[in-house]
Amino acid sequence: MTVGSKVWVFPDGDLPPLQPADPALRNPDTHGHESLVILNPGDQEVQPVLTVFFPDAEPWVVHLESIPARRVRCYRTDEPLGNEKMVVPAGQYALMVECQSPVVAQIGRMDIRQPNLAYYTTMGYPA
Repeated sequence: MTVGSKVWVFPDGDLPPLQPADPALRNPDTHGHESLVILNPGDQEVQPVLTVFFPDAEPWVVHLESIPARRVRCYRTDEPLGNEKMVVPAGQYALMVECQSPVVAQIGRMDIRQPNLAYYTTMGYPA
């Protein structure tokens, strides 16, 4: 049985601006961010290629670090990505992930723009 897809699309990226830590938070080092999590359930290493789309700029193509067979890797969008060391700017964006073999991908978002912290995930669209 094959699990996953070779292409995943995430149309709803919205990286929050970096804000000063809220003293009401339990961990003052926590800040809003988003993470792309990719599971490689297969028997071969994969080399994900990420395309980042913006509302007012041309897309970026980023070659992410490889994921060994039967492993998972997390890529934070507010930190340098891939060999290109690109950091997604605050605001709206969308992602497309392409791999040579089927993977499973999701986005996680830490929202600290209000006092009740929220971390949630959403699956992408497997194309």
